[in-house]
Amino acid sequence: MSFQDLSSDIRASAPDLRGRLLANQDLSGLTWFRVGGPAQILFTPADDEDLAYLLSKLPEEIPVTVIGLGSNLIVRDGGIPGVVVRLGGKAFGEIKLETGDRLRAGTAVPDVKVARAAADASLEGLAFYRGIPGSIGGALRMNAGAHGGETTDVLVEARGVTRKGEIVTLSHAQMGFTYRNSAASTRDIIFTSALFQGRPGDQTLIQAEMDRVTQAREAAQPIKERTGGSTFKNPEGGKAWKLIDAAGCRGLRVGGAQVSEMHCNFLINTGGATAADVEGLGEEVRRRVKENSGFELQWEIKRLGVAA
Repeated sequence: MSFQDLSSDIRASAPDLRGRLLANQDLSGLTWFRVGGPAQILFTPADDEDLAYLLSKLPEEIPVTVIGLGSNLIVRDGGIPGVVVRLGGKAFGEIKLETGDRLRAGTAVPDVKVARAAADASLEGLAFYRGIPGSIGGALRMNAGAHGGETTDVLVEARGVTRKGEIVTLSHAQMGFTYRNSAASTRDIIFTSALFQGRPGDQTLIQAEMDRVTQAREAAQPIKERTGGSTFKNPEGGKAWKLIDAAGCRGLRVGGAQVSEMHCNFLINTGGATAADVEGLGEEVRRRVKENSGFELQWEIKRLGVAA
């Protein structure tokens, strides 16, 4: 499937744009599942101001979607209409230490790099990011957490750009964090950087904690497969993987997609899966769990775009 090419119209309305603008760009290679269709327009801004400039000039009827590392994401086979923003490069990929045991990171920075930078600076509190396969942008929107820590525990503030092109800073309170979500995820803000609060610690002990997280993840999760991380949120009073296992879904397949034998809350692309296979498998798992236990699992993985 291909979309109408909007690139000429966009450049005409935003002639001073400095970032890269590509029409009908395949997104499957940017997702960890390796599935999905194209972006009508894929935009990689040069910096915050470039992103703000585009958004201020873009007609309101053109939808805007932001993607990060593609780890916790299904792009549907028909692709994503409108403008897809993917942050990258030095402007969104830097980590800086600040006074008061604080660390600032661009939202394109992988979570694991933030954990490593904090460890190198002997800062406790951010080692849990070693176990999260994503970027800081996704962590902000989803209140990402693992191994006893969550983004809400360490965030001071987040900087971003609104759909109207305004550069804003949101405090921790304004983020409205809840379990694997934030109130900010419902607002038209593209986050560009975040400020985290650490605390002084022993570098050797911090590194040992990161090693423990790494070993636990490698032992329990299919991290070498084409997967999107944890598929469903843990419902109140239950563990998603246990409910999935009890419903007989371990190893269940739809086309080229399969429920992991290693960890039931992971879906994997065994080779040749479509986005429809992966999402369809997830919906079948939800149906069986509901039928077996009464629990209605909620997706943790984000699903974007239109069907083929």
